[in-house]
Amino acid sequence: MLEIKNLHARIAEDGTEIIRGLNLTVQPGEICAIMGPNGSGKSTLSYILSGRDDYEVTEGDILYNGESILDLNPAERAAKGIFLAFQYPVEIPGVATMQFLKVAMNEQRKARGEAELTTPEFIRRVKDASAKLQINPDMLKRPLNVGFSGGEKKRAEILQMALLEPKLCVLDETDSGLDIDALKIVADGVNALKSPDRAVIVITHYQRLLDYIVPDTVHVLYKGQIVKTGDKSLALELEANGYADIIGEAA
Repeated sequence: MLEIKNLHARIAEDGTEIIRGLNLTVQPGEICAIMGPNGSGKSTLSYILSGRDDYEVTEGDILYNGESILDLNPAERAAKGIFLAFQYPVEIPGVATMQFLKVAMNEQRKARGEAELTTPEFIRRVKDASAKLQINPDMLKRPLNVGFSGGEKKRAEILQMALLEPKLCVLDETDSGLDIDALKIVADGVNALKSPDRAVIVITHYQRLLDYIVPDTVHVLYKGQIVKTGDKSLALELEANGYADIIGEAA
C-alpha cells in the first residue's frame, strides 16, 4: 500500500534536512509502529505523508498503491484515503463539529463519485460511531476542538477516522496527553477499523500504546532513517533498554 524509497526531505523555510534516506514499506492490513527518540523525524514523516507544505522532498519518492503522491496536495491525498491524526489537534472557532464532519464526509463521497449522505443517514452514522468512542453528544454541538480536553480531541480525531474510512491511517503520537481510560477508548476505536485493506501507521514514543494497538512490525527511526526493524517484541526491548544500544549500532 505504501512504499517510501530513499526519501530525503528538509524544512522548506531554512533548508534543514530532517529525513535522510528513509525506506519503508507498509502492506494492506498491516499495523506498523514507528518509534524513536525526540528529533528523529517521526512527526516530520507524518506531515510529509499528508502533504504539508512546510517540508520539501529533495530526493526519493512516496508511492501509495503504486502511484507517486509527491505532486498531490493534502486534499487530493485525503480524497485518495490518506488520513493523519494530529499529535495536537487544533481548535477551529466558528466551525461546528457536526458541520465539519458532514462537509468532510460528503467531500470524500464526492471524490469517490458517490451521492451525498442525507441528513438522517449522516446523523445515524455519527451517533453510532460516537457511541462506540464514548463521546458525549454535547461535545458534537460545540465548535471543532474548542474547549475540548486532550482526551476529547483525540476521540474526535478517531471519530473522524471512523466516519471517513481512510485506507492509510497515520496516527502521530495519538497517546500524547491521554490518561489510561482515554487511551483504551481511543485504541479500541483504532482496532475496530482494522481490516485487510486498511493500513495503520502508529507513531509513538512509548510501548504503552502498543499494549492496546498491537503492531505487526516495529521500526526505529533515528536521524531521519529506519535503523532497525522487528516485530512487537522490539517495542518491549526499547521500553526495557531505551534507544542507546540501537543508536550506538547505527552510529
